[in-house]
Amino acid sequence: MLTGFAPLLRLQDQMNRLFEDFLDYAPPQRPYSTTYPAVNVWEDGDCACLEAELPGMSMDDIEVLVMGNELTLNGQRKSEASADASWHRRERGQGSFSRTMTLPWEVDAEKVEARLNDGILTVKLPKCEGCKPKKIKVLPA
Repeated sequence: MLTGFAPLLRLQDQMNRLFEDFLDYAPPQRPYSTTYPAVNVWEDGDCACLEAELPGMSMDDIEVLVMGNELTLNGQRKSEASADASWHRRERGQGSFSRTMTLPWEVDAEKVEARLNDGILTVKLPKCEGCKPKKIKVLPA
C-alpha cells in the first residue's frame, strides 16, 4: 500500500462519515435539485431527442410542456411508505420537481412525441418548419 496516501485516505473516511451522519438527520423530504431528472439531449436530423431518468414514475406523474424553444418537465414522486413508517435510511427524493431546458431552435409543439418505458422518458422534439435550413438556389449573374 502507498503509505504516502494514508493521511488522505483517513480524511476521505472522515468526510464520508460526516456526510453519512448529516444525511441521517436531514429532513425526511429533501427537495429535488434543479438538475433532476438527469437528462441526455441530442440533435438527430430535424429533431432533438431527450431522455430523462424517472424510475418508479408513471405518465400520470409526469407533465411535458413545450413553448417556443423551451421544454419543461414537471412531475411528482410519491412515497410508498405509510406516514407512520420508521425510516432507517432515506436517499431517494420525493415530492414535486420541475426542470426547464432551452433548445437552440423552436419546436413544432404539434408533433412532439413523449413515451415512458422502464423509467426512461423519451421525448422527440421536431424543429419548426421555419427553423429548418433551406437550400437556396444560386442564380447565374
